[in-house]
Amino acid sequence: MNRRRFILSVTSLPLIAQTPAAAPELEWHDAKKFTVEGLGFTDVKSPYDRLPARAEGVVRPEVWNLSRDSAGALVRFTASTTAIHARWKLTGKNLAGANITAVAASGLDLYARTDAGKWRWLGIGRPTQFPENNDALITGIPAAPREYMLYLPLRNGVTSLEIGLPKSAAIAPAPPRAAASKPILFYGTSITHGISASRAGMTHVAMLGRTFEREVINLGFSGNGRMEPEVIKFVAELNPAVFVLDCLPNMNAKDVQERAVPGVKMLRAAHPETPILLVEDRNIQTGFLVQSRRTANDANHAALRDAYAALQQEKVPQLYYLKGDDLLGQDGEGTIDGSHPTDLGFTRQAAEFERVLRPILK
Repeated sequence: MNRRRFILSVTSLPLIAQTPAAAPELEWHDAKKFTVEGLGFTDVKSPYDRLPARAEGVVRPEVWNLSRDSAGALVRFTASTTAIHARWKLTGKNLAGANITAVAASGLDLYARTDAGKWRWLGIGRPTQFPENNDALITGIPAAPREYMLYLPLRNGVTSLEIGLPKSAAIAPAPPRAAASKPILFYGTSITHGISASRAGMTHVAMLGRTFEREVINLGFSGNGRMEPEVIKFVAELNPAVFVLDCLPNMNAKDVQERAVPGVKMLRAAHPETPILLVEDRNIQTGFLVQSRRTANDANHAALRDAYAALQQEKVPQLYYLKGDDLLGQDGEGTIDGSHPTDLGFTRQAAEFERVLRPILK
């Protein structure tokens, strides 16, 4: 009886109401006020487009539509804050794809510079609806001054991006890059575009930007990177440290034979001394058993080698070559579908590009 009374007395105690912590009052800042990188053109239709407005009707509609994705665009800023929030408006209703996560396709990816000066991942912006999203990227951090880098979506367009900090926090543009530090420009396919990275900072293009402490311009057009003269004409308007041409996954040997040499010559006419790196097709990972896949890879590689040899014969200067054999590794574990890299595949690919680009950039 006493035991029963004790249990009743304990369970009858009144509950103490827990008051949830109040959300901090935020001040919102337009990201365009800070250091925006990865966009080569300023005469754009929407602020984070990758080709100029005048490209519409000149390049194929598929390329134009893909150029509205914000792949490769990022914002650098310094802040003294305990939290970083973001809100952004998307142009596309499809937040994810069959082979790309919603975070990569339509979300945000935040990095911070460590006290040792290295870039390190810190948080994500999760897209949950169309068109506007609002998310806390990170909370509970020390308010010491620090540099941050925020990557925009890979496979969706963005019409506006705002960074939200607690009202007492300070924010400013990041320091400019070194005066002689021109960007690295990549023109390529869905792999360059970023399919199937888990988040925007995990593409090889983004990794190389952090490795070399340089701006990178991502002109990857999923399924549509074909060395077309209409596109190369716009690529040639830019003035990077190096042009990386990585279009073979969307081309066949005939395309390579017809377009590689004229494409290089178009760039060389506009930029007599800027290095140009030709990149072989990555090996389709089912090719060890599927003969047709292996045959297509081999034909593409042979066509690009022939183009490279012809250009060397004509003494075209500052021309470099990256073989595709080791871009994804040798164990078949580097892709999601035999073609598009996972984060492991992108890491391996970044290492191969770094090996060839490092002496070029020196």
